[in-house]
Amino acid sequence: MLLDAALAYLHFIAILLLASLMSAEALLLRPSVAQQSSRWIARLDLGVGLSAIAVVASGLSRAVWGAKGWAYYAHNPVFHAKIGVFVLIGLMSIIPTVLFLRWARRHRELPGYAVPAEEVRRARRWVLIELHLLPLLPLFGVMMSRGMHF
Repeated sequence: MLLDAALAYLHFIAILLLASLMSAEALLLRPSVAQQSSRWIARLDLGVGLSAIAVVASGLSRAVWGAKGWAYYAHNPVFHAKIGVFVLIGLMSIIPTVLFLRWARRHRELPGYAVPAEEVRRARRWVLIELHLLPLLPLFGVMMSRGMHF
């Protein structure tokens, strides 16, 4: 019982960290701010990636070693929807990540590099879409914990 509670807590913390870092990215992704912070945005995006790994690791740990066990999750359509949304968010994050890495590289090559405002808007749009999808993950978690199905 204590293991299950600890795993749930770690999973919640990882989700909150992911949401916080993604929110920080969205706040920094404004044309005037991104000009000065583009190198920091790339580092912040690394934190987003690491926190996403923590979400997966803690969630998988819950599914395998938690109170309900893998058999409960493996056949649950809500679990599969949750994983699908998480993968979708991960795939969507590729576009802003590529932009952030490009900006950081260009800043190293050209110290006075100005990030194009359209690229900032594009990256922000993708991050905001990801942020709007993120609340589905705990919603599906709550549905699973109550035995709900689609």
